[in-house]
Amino acid sequence: MTSLKPYLIRSIYEWIIDNDLTPHLLVDAENKNAVLPQQFIEDGKIVLNIRPQAVQGLSLGNNEIQFSARFSGKPMNIVVPITAIMAIYAKENGKGMIFDQEDEEPENTPPENKPPTRPTLRVVK
Repeated sequence: MTSLKPYLIRSIYEWIIDNDLTPHLLVDAENKNAVLPQQFIEDGKIVLNIRPQAVQGLSLGNNEIQFSARFSGKPMNIVVPITAIMAIYAKENGKGMIFDQEDEEPENTPPENKPPTRPTLRVVK
């Protein structure tokens, strides 16, 4: 079964754009497959503005997000694996979705190889 995460990212992105807000991605910059501007990484994370006016050639795929953007005036091609995306939200009001990184499962790992985990509760504000 395909992951639900890329579909959620696309739908939240469209909702943010439809409401004239600025979509931002919070990315785990320590993901080895990510291509990111190293000078803007803080504490192993980076926030990327993916507003249509800030990027070119945005592709919200099922396995990765790709686009071109300028950082300090220099063009760069960005590649963000879906597994590295920690959140998508609107800059202006913070509304969006945070993804639980612990639930990430490699695509080729069968579910039966995953050790059983206990259910957990967390407070949602």
